Amino acid sequence: MMRALPVLALFLLAACGGRLAPDTASPDEGPQITVTSSNFSDADPTDWPGRSPDRYPVHGIDLSRFQTSVDWATARANGVNFAFIKATEGGDLVDPMFEEHWRQAGAAGVRRGAYHFFYHCRPAAEQARWFIRHVPRTPGSLPPVLDMEWTPTSPTCTIRRDGATIREEARIFISILERHYGQRPVIYTTVDFYEETQLWRLPGVEFWLRAVAGHPGEVYAGRPWSFWQYTSTGVVPGIAGQVDINVFAGSEAAWADWIGGRAL
Repeated sequence: MMRALPVLALFLLAACGGRLAPDTASPDEGPQITVTSSNFSDADPTDWPGRSPDRYPVHGIDLSRFQTSVDWATARANGVNFAFIKATEGGDLVDPMFEEHWRQAGAAGVRRGAYHFFYHCRPAAEQARWFIRHVPRTPGSLPPVLDMEWTPTSPTCTIRRDGATIREEARIFISILERHYGQRPVIYTTVDFYEETQLWRLPGVEFWLRAVAGHPGEVYAGRPWSFWQYTSTGVVPGIAGQVDINVFAGSEAAWADWIGGRAL
């Protein structure tokens, strides 16, 4: 992630139709949860000073329009156990690769969820409705994700609202999606945003945290997390170019339990 995307014409897909039709027969719907060991590398590896991501058995990726060529079956066989796929941004942008990534990941048996990049110049409720319009209620899906970061390079919105306002906007967005999808969204964020807005004060929220130079237990002062994004320069068989790589916080058994308690 870590990209505040400009408003490009290729994103303006609203006129091309509404949301995807629900998938009802994806291979990832069954009760069997198989974890495949990762066969990844890193174009710019970190010399981990403490706990390494290699200690965690369940690895996955997140991706967007920048990953235009993905052989999902190969990626799955090489350790992509889950994928968070960019769906929407703000209230008028749809990632042009979302539909393709969503369908192909499901066909390959990859546990998938969709994420929304929050735009600080639009109301949270409007953004939640936009996400719902484009992301189907697909059985077996992971919880939706709210991606909240500062956007200093955005050509249209660089405001930095106070923490109380940010947390209230997050609460509104999460509540609307939880009612629609039947599961509570996860929040993805970065160290500076997390600290400056005191996101940890949001009750009942699971976090997906970015930490590319140290373990999140150290970088985020020991606060709990469910997913850790540990690199943006990952190299994964089946995916052309570099991609973000993540780990789940627990064991294979904990992953199965987490899936059972949250997936639709």
